[in-house]
Amino acid sequence: MKLDPILTRATRLARSGNYEGAIKTLEPEVNRYYGSFRYYYLLGVSCLHVGDFGGALTYFRLAHDVKIRDPLALLGLAVLYLRRGETDRAVDFYLDVQELDEKNRTAKKALKVIRRYAGADTFSAWLESGRLPGLYPPIPSPGLSPDRILAAAAAVLAVLALCFGILVRTNLVPNPFGHRGGRKVHAGISLSGEERNEPVQTGGAYRYILTRSQVLETYERALSLFTGYRDEAARVHINRILESNASEGVKNKSRILLSYMEVPGFDNFRHGDNVPYSEVIRDPVLFRDVHVIWRGMATNAETLQNMTSFDFLVGYDTRKTLEGIVPVVFDKAVSLNLERPLEVLGRIVPVNQESGAGIRLEGVAIHQSGRLEPREGRE
Repeated sequence: MKLDPILTRATRLARSGNYEGAIKTLEPEVNRYYGSFRYYYLLGVSCLHVGDFGGALTYFRLAHDVKIRDPLALLGLAVLYLRRGETDRAVDFYLDVQELDEKNRTAKKALKVIRRYAGADTFSAWLESGRLPGLYPPIPSPGLSPDRILAAAAAVLAVLALCFGILVRTNLVPNPFGHRGGRKVHAGISLSGEERNEPVQTGGAYRYILTRSQVLETYERALSLFTGYRDEAARVHINRILESNASEGVKNKSRILLSYMEVPGFDNFRHGDNVPYSEVIRDPVLFRDVHVIWRGMATNAETLQNMTSFDFLVGYDTRKTLEGIVPVVFDKAVSLNLERPLEVLGRIVPVNQESGAGIRLEGVAIHQSGRLEPREGRE
């Protein structure tokens, strides 16, 4: 976890049992730590211990939104549903935790409790016995002090720099100027002098008309996003080039850049680059082959030995708003529960329809569990 003086102080207060102090330290800093998993999780745990279950639910949900596959936030949500007596939903969360961490002791203990006290009366008696805090998720470690971290890091960096310099000078590793932002920039994807001098072509019909500077800026932006492991955002810029009056040289480099991009999974998808359905449907070609994660419901499902297809009701996971209906096709058989919401990770494919431009999704992965059920308000 990232070292931070405020979070470290709040963590130490919580670990010493001063949960009120931890909450008072953290709550005024909500704007500073917007989008911080550790901040939301620590507040959730602290609220849980002081009996503010509505606040705990809010912060655990925010933590879960930041890291959807983190067991800690799932444990927090699970114990809150267990407290409500919604054991079915709690079981779903605990099973999700075991899927991510099969040795998780808290999940194992909770599932054992649920099995043992399955009856309504016996479970209520167990809750009233005051043993629920034994299933609370753990308080994170405060980590080392900033001074010790900096001293250790400085020593390590000095040694690494010395070793790296020797390796570069002896040609045992590539020159670092061939890399940007931690991801290798292959020689074949940098624009040549000729491509920079003549980045556009004249004549023809194109979807987007770009100036010389716009072509170069768009390509450099795509390259920068690629080196920062933001492939989905980079694909959008590349698509703009491929559908524009950019020169064939620039377009060929763009195709080469696309060939180096990777298919994301739920665990490494950059949610900040997730494109909403409403934006995609306005210009599907711009988002060709871009991966998205959308929530909704499945209907009209058909599963064969090596294929599953269904109509995806995008945005209907809340049962209130339907953003659109998108066909989804997987090149394998996948398990679906049509009664529950789901998340689909898929690749956008533009299609022509009688009513105009549309899309379908080539499925990559599905995630479906009780934690995707419609959200209630605070307690």
